[in-house]
This record gives sequence, structure tokens and C-alpha cells, in this order.
Amino acid sequence: MTTHTETNGMYQLAQERYAVLGIDTEAALQKLSTFSISIHCWQGDDVGGFENAADAPGGGLAVTGNYPGKARTPAELRTDFEKALSLIPGRHRMSLHASYAETCGRPVGRDELGVEQFQGWIAWAKEIGIGVDFNQTYFGHPKVDRGMTLTHPDEGIRRYWIEHGIRCREIGAAFGRALGTTCVTNLWIPDGMKDTPADRRAPRERLIESLDAIFAPAIDKRHNLDSVEPKLFGIGAESYTAGSHEFYLGYAVSRGTLLTLDAGHYHPTEGIADKISSALCFLPEIVLHVSRGVRWDSDHVVTLTDDLQAIAQEVVWGGYDNRVHIGLDYFDASINRVAAWVIGARNMLKALLLALLAPVPALRQAELDGDYTTRLALMEDMKVLPFGAVWDEHCRRMSVPAGQAWLDEVKRYEADVLRARG
Repeated sequence: MTTHTETNGMYQLAQERYAVLGIDTEAALQKLSTFSISIHCWQGDDVGGFENAADAPGGGLAVTGNYPGKARTPAELRTDFEKALSLIPGRHRMSLHASYAETCGRPVGRDELGVEQFQGWIAWAKEIGIGVDFNQTYFGHPKVDRGMTLTHPDEGIRRYWIEHGIRCREIGAAFGRALGTTCVTNLWIPDGMKDTPADRRAPRERLIESLDAIFAPAIDKRHNLDSVEPKLFGIGAESYTAGSHEFYLGYAVSRGTLLTLDAGHYHPTEGIADKISSALCFLPEIVLHVSRGVRWDSDHVVTLTDDLQAIAQEVVWGGYDNRVHIGLDYFDASINRVAAWVIGARNMLKALLLALLAPVPALRQAELDGDYTTRLALMEDMKVLPFGAVWDEHCRRMSVPAGQAWLDEVKRYEADVLRARG
């Protein structure tokens, strides 16, 4: 086992190595400590939720695996989430779906939801000192008819989901007021067609009308920010999605909402990193749902890939940290769910630290000078700098386990808590 003295010595050596390139590791660590990741609740229970509408997510979502220890109640989910937070350096947030309402066994329609069904979440978030972001839930419900919600030709079904959207914005604002930190309320719908549609126009025109109705009530932006999330395709919507990237980009710019970019919602070879600066030329803020698609939008646990590092570089190098809300969005029931949270969140933070430890001024100067040889050489050489020692130092300062020590904690938690759930 590596001792504190050894860890500190390795950090000092790394600090000296980075200093040769003009990189201040202390400044990087200070900056990293300011990032707050919105960590998704639905990893802990396979997107099940706690309402009475459905047992399976549906609506273009599918969760694979049956690893033991799934959270079955709000209390279990909150306990698991706290365990994950204790192993992730920094102060972070929870991203909560509307389907996690606590109805106390009483059927409550999604068009009837109010802050009273979320008082337990508010009290808990206050107790542990975290902020909460919110997500409207347009899946896993009988009124998701033929895969449609806000685009449905039946006005009654549209009205149901419009009311749900209005209620969710009010709930988001209640979170923001109660917790003293702005809640981002995100809207994503699965609406689309499995095969080639005959009419692409009408569903989108209905969607505009539905969205305008949802966003019509004025809500103080100090408490709640609205965001809309596009998608290329989904299960059962392989040929057409009404809420495409182009649709929601136009809507966000014209209506003044935020835009959510989900890393798994585009072509398999298409990344979202390049979209960040493009969108922020026209929008004041955006939201990221960081995921990992494998061949399709399969929401794998976030790993330290080139794509993830490109996202972090765009945020950090572009100076967008105050204009980008970083959240996670994946679900894997084939591995320990607490570990999935920890792995993904720590990798997001590692990617941000790597971006902070880059010789950005030298890279930009080489680019301005047309010296692309130096730019490429620097980009490659920085990949082998002693980043791991700086990351371990960050974990030590944030009082969380470094290296693989966090996994030992998860294994103990699994033996003591998760296995008892059956």
C-alpha cells in the first residue's frame, strides 16, 4: 500500500515535471475543486422510479443485467447515493427524474405531481448539503401511446404531457428555492417512428405548440432553468425523431432555453465536443449529459476515452466552465451500481483535470504561428505526463480514497448492505 509520504513525494515530482511546461498543478487542483457534477439517480435502481405507473422504463430505454443489490425504495437509493458521493472527490449534485416521486402508495398521475411528492428528496438534499437537478419523465407510462407524448395527434394525450411538463418546472423551481441553488429542469421525449414516416412536419409543429405551452408560465430563473434535449434515434424510433438536434437547437435559440447535449444521442462516430463551442456562440448556457454509446445509444458507464477527454478539453480550454452544466446519464445493471456511479463520476473529473493540466497557451501559440508540428507534438507528449500523481493528490485533499482503495469500500458496502437486499 502506498503511504501518504510516498504519495506526497510523487505529487512533488509531478509538480516539478508539469512546471517545465509552465503548468501550475496547484491552480489546476484549485480549479478542479470548483466543478460540480450532476450525478443521475437512475443508475441506482435501473431507471425504475418509485411511482405506480410501470415497472420497466420502456419508451426507447432498456437496462441490461441483474446484479444484486438494486435500490428498491427511496431510502435505499439515497443511502447508495451517499455512499457513492463519499468516494467521489468534490461537492456534487443529484439529477432526479419525475418518476422518483414519493407517492406513499397513492396513485398520482404525472399531470398531478407537485412538490409534496418530493419533500422527502428536498429534506434529504438539505441534510447532506447538495443541489438537485430535475428531469421530466416521458417514458414508462401508459400514456406514451405508440411511442408519442408531446407530438401525439390526440390533443388529450398532448394536454396530459403538457401539464406534466408545467408541473415539473414548478417542482424544479421548488428545489431551487429550498436548496438555494438553481435547479436545471431537463425535457426529453422519445417521440418518433420505427419506420419511415409519411409526415415529418406535423409532429414537429405539434411539438412546438406543446413546448410553448409548457414554457409559457413564467418561472424565476434564479430557481429554475429549462433545457431541451435532442436525440438522433432510439429503440422503436430508429427512422425518425421529432426532437432532433436541429429542431431543439432552433427551439433553444429562438425561445431562450438551454440545450442539452447527450454524448450518446448522435451518430456512433459523432462526438459532442465540437458542438459545445458552436452552441455557445448562440446560447448563454448549455447542459451536458455525459454518457458512452457503444454502437448505439446504449448508455454505458463513462470511461476515460478520447471522446470524454475531448468534451472536457472543450469546456476547460474554451473557458466555458461557468456556462456548461455537466451531468451524467448512463445505467448499467450488469455491475455493482454504486461502483458504476463512482467510476463514471471520477472519470469525468479525471478528464477535467487532464484538460486543466494541458499547456494550453503553448498549444494556442503554436496554432497561431501555423506550427502544427509543435501543436501535435505537445498534444501527444502531454498524454504521458504524470497525471496520476496529481489525481491522487486531489483525492487525498478531498478526503476520498485514491487509486483502487475506493473499490475496497464498495466491496465492503456490497457485502454489508447490498447483498442483504436479495
